[in-house]
Amino acid sequence: MAKFKLDEVDHQILDMLIENTRTPFTDIAKKLLISAGTVHVRVKKMEEAGIIEGSSLTLDYTKLGYAFIAYVGIYLQNTSQTKFVLERIAEIPYVTVAHITTGKFNIFCKVRAKDTNHAKEIIFKLDDIDGVYRTETMISLEESINDKKRLMHSIFQDM
Repeated sequence: MAKFKLDEVDHQILDMLIENTRTPFTDIAKKLLISAGTVHVRVKKMEEAGIIEGSSLTLDYTKLGYAFIAYVGIYLQNTSQTKFVLERIAEIPYVTVAHITTGKFNIFCKVRAKDTNHAKEIIFKLDDIDGVYRTETMISLEESINDKKRLMHSIFQDM
């Protein structure tokens, strides 16, 4: 598959959609001085090329009562158990991200919880999965950087 070429208008469209995926195409068109049809066609092409995959909603978990974040590194007894363990992790809804990793841990997870007691329950569930040798937990004190736009702008500069 050929590399999809993005121009400055595509960059600006993506920039606005990353800021707010619900921005109407008509608003984007007005800001960029192009037609809403042009925005629609360009977004459609980026979707077809796989550059845009769906859209997402950002939740304020603190307001929902889930402000506690922990990162859990999981050591496996055998790497052959990775798929099985990931399937069990996927059954725990408070584990929001899981990566297979190299280095110290076999799997690295992000956990959202109500408080330390709730986090402890989740971590114990992870520990109890067959194949998990042990876990190591780090508590997030604050999410200081979560900026998709900075990465996107760096990618655009590299193109």
